Amino acid sequence: SIKMDLLHSNGVLIIQHLQRDYRAYQDFLNFMSHVGDPRNIFSIYFPLWFQLNQVVGTKMIWVAVIGDWFNLIFKWILFGHRPYWWVQETMIYPNQSSPCLEQFPITCETGPGSPSGHAMGSSCVWYVMVTAALSYTVRWKDKLAVTLHRLTWSFLWSIFWIIQISVCISRVFIATHFPHQVILGVFAGILVAEAFEHTPAIQTASLRMYIKTNLFLFIFALGFYLSLKLLDIDLLWSVPKAKKWCANPDWINIDTTPFAGLVRNLGALFGLGLGINSEMFFTSCKGKNSCKLSFRILCIAASLATLQLYNFVKIPTHTEYLFYFLSFCKSAAMPLTVVALVPYCVHSLMRTTEKKLN
Repeated sequence: SIKMDLLHSNGVLIIQHLQRDYRAYQDFLNFMSHVGDPRNIFSIYFPLWFQLNQVVGTKMIWVAVIGDWFNLIFKWILFGHRPYWWVQETMIYPNQSSPCLEQFPITCETGPGSPSGHAMGSSCVWYVMVTAALSYTVRWKDKLAVTLHRLTWSFLWSIFWIIQISVCISRVFIATHFPHQVILGVFAGILVAEAFEHTPAIQTASLRMYIKTNLFLFIFALGFYLSLKLLDIDLLWSVPKAKKWCANPDWINIDTTPFAGLVRNLGALFGLGLGINSEMFFTSCKGKNSCKLSFRILCIAASLATLQLYNFVKIPTHTEYLFYFLSFCKSAAMPLTVVALVPYCVHSLMRTTEKKLN
């Protein structure tokens, strides 16, 4: 406990230093925090990659969902505090002179802080993207190509670490994580992504397998929560702390609670399984148009545009269970749209156009 308090107090000094000396970069750091938001995986990264390479797109969803599930379990086990409430409750500062940490609209997350979900989600998904891009260059054999591969390798991994460091600094800057929490998140994300580099079975998973995986993840998480609750251990201990110490009550969002993230991820995995095993997917993404560049570009553009419209769909938050159900449905609709609905519509449009031209 004493060692953890020292780690936290040193982390507070780092946060104060960042908030004092990096004020000019506030907008950039807030932007990088949004870049690391796990929700961007489903609305931006996945639509781009799935149409370019279905294997990579499928792996991306699996890595994001399983990674976030492990993140939830680790958060429940580690009981990590967040800086913006820890400085208000710790007794290590003399005469109750706790440091003043500035808060922002994205500071007041309600789940435990360790490991960082943003850092973990960002590292695992960018790891998948970088390794996928390098897989195209590793096959080059001639001397010039080998040199180009090495340059590409250096460039992409440099980009990877620049993004991860920027996301980590941004999460520390807004006082929602301590430095050790974001570092743990980055390396945990890399481990999850690396594990899926050796799990080819997900590419041929049936809808039944998707449903079984969803049920296992949900039952395990719920069982873990209820088991500890019977032992009088409240795994939602962080929610009242967030509500108590957040500078602005309007910044508290139910979407940041532990079960909200679980439901969102389970919905995305179910939607992927539903879409990838649908007749619309086989008709469009496995048909003759799937190899055409025009088909892929149209699918990417239409998918991104459609998913942005989903952001305007506001889920009511007055009833918690209704929110979870609708969040599951909305999350399932996103990969289903990318995998089946949009490609099928584009395929039908292109087929109709070809018939008219003939």
